Amino acid sequence: MPYSKQQQSLAVSVLLGGSLVWGLFWWPLKQLADQGFPSGLIQMAANASAALAMLPAVWRLDKAPLRAHAGMLLLIALFGGWANASFASALAYGSVVRVMLLFYLAPVWTILAARVALGEPITRLRLLSLTVALTGLAMTLGGPDLFAAPLSGIDLLALSAGVAFALNNVTIRAGFHLPESGRIMAVFIGCIIFSAFMFGWEGSSAPAAAPQYWLALPILGLIWILPGTLATYFGVSRLPAGKASILLLSELVVALVSAVLINDESLTLSEGIGAGLILAAGMLEALTEPQEENT
Repeated sequence: MPYSKQQQSLAVSVLLGGSLVWGLFWWPLKQLADQGFPSGLIQMAANASAALAMLPAVWRLDKAPLRAHAGMLLLIALFGGWANASFASALAYGSVVRVMLLFYLAPVWTILAARVALGEPITRLRLLSLTVALTGLAMTLGGPDLFAAPLSGIDLLALSAGVAFALNNVTIRAGFHLPESGRIMAVFIGCIIFSAFMFGWEGSSAPAAAPQYWLALPILGLIWILPGTLATYFGVSRLPAGKASILLLSELVVALVSAVLINDESLTLSEGIGAGLILAAGMLEALTEPQEENT
């Protein structure tokens, strides 16, 4: 449905606020990881508190559409849950700069997944976007030295998170008829399940941390994950796809700048070129949907 200019202006502000939240998401993750909390445990507790807060809204929904499209909800839980869990783990243990660049190749995988699953055409502009993004990937992973060393486990987690995020975007687009709160709850539940598996796979025990750090786990879900998720869904659902895609790139910029300023990370020349190419690819991909700009 069309939204007024005032509503779209609000959506822009909310989406930028959500991008700020997600762009800084690495900071609490690393703070808690430094206290000995395994990433799986952090995500389990934080997403559980977010899901509990969402429960009243989901409880009031008409359950018939949810039951009728249980398979679609399962796919959203699968792809969205893995995207969030693996992205958070990669951020907790890896370089913020590198993880964010690898994750933000999601538009590449979205183009391919939308072609296969939804039959969306790969136009010349989209093909250019794909080429630029893949060149950015090559530069991020070392440029001329791309094949000098194998990808690390963190690299693979970040890349898989981007692939899962893209598949989740396509699945959510296909399940547009489902209630928004139901789709969000599915992602939270999926993340809880995958995080539980990660926690078991890590083989770590709960740390002997101070009480305030344990309290920070549910607070992370309530003041970071839940508001960030709602802000993103609110903005994306009320803005043309192209405009929303460009605004979401601010998350990458916030993460890179904050990691350099706060976490003393640095961008190599190759990573800097890769970052520029990935941002350019995201903007090119946004330009492939001009027909939605006037909806």
